[in-house]
Amino acid sequence: MDWGMRNRLAQLIQPDGHCFFLPIDHGYFQGPTRRLEKPGETVKPLLPYADALFVTRGVLRACIDPANTKPIILRVSGGTSMVGKDLAHEGVTTSIEDIIRLNAAAVGVSIFVGSDYEHETLMNLANLVNACENYGIPVMAVTAVGRELEKRDARYLGLACRIAAELGARVVKTYWCEDFEKVVEGCPVPVVMAGGPRCDTEREVFDFVYDGMQRGAIGINLGRNVWQNDHPVAMAQALRAIVHEGATADEAEALFHRLVAG
Repeated sequence: MDWGMRNRLAQLIQPDGHCFFLPIDHGYFQGPTRRLEKPGETVKPLLPYADALFVTRGVLRACIDPANTKPIILRVSGGTSMVGKDLAHEGVTTSIEDIIRLNAAAVGVSIFVGSDYEHETLMNLANLVNACENYGIPVMAVTAVGRELEKRDARYLGLACRIAAELGARVVKTYWCEDFEKVVEGCPVPVVMAGGPRCDTEREVFDFVYDGMQRGAIGINLGRNVWQNDHPVAMAQALRAIVHEGATADEAEALFHRLVAG
């Protein structure tokens, strides 16, 4: 592995082998998502607890202070919206020149395995890997499911993650599920957990994050379950304790409540 690739991955994955990525890219298909209407203000108090920021180039340029940020994972797929016919009909939206110009530590692209646009999105990933490997830029594949949440089982996610790795993704972002270790064991590159729609309680988040870490995930890529929480900074700190300090779900919950109580 070339020095540049190793350096960028080292920025993202910390010395303990774990990572906490904070995504704020939701507006690329959802528009002004609740509590992400002003992304710069939302993310500013959370940055100290994240290892990297997952963001589109438009929000990066308009809202993120270049003098005070974390490594950037650039969202480079899109072209669909919540009001369109099919969220899976994505293309690559960002050139390799812009990726380099924005000094991205990595890029992220969604794949929709099993959808009508499976081939197109898998070729988006393959073509992006072809371009980015030339410059030592890691590609993170996101195993998206669109509106079909019932697809979140170990058999489907294991299939999607393995295909992403086979096509050259350096990291795969996927959902937690029952028997999550089967997903991780079948994927030869590191796996990070997505959050998906906001959970009903903080404890639900702590439980699945802790379980996933025990079953082989190297970290998380959680957005809505952090910044849509009524206490986002406390939530970020509690999640960081699980990811980087080995805290249990009980310990994370107790820390969350202590921080909220002040």
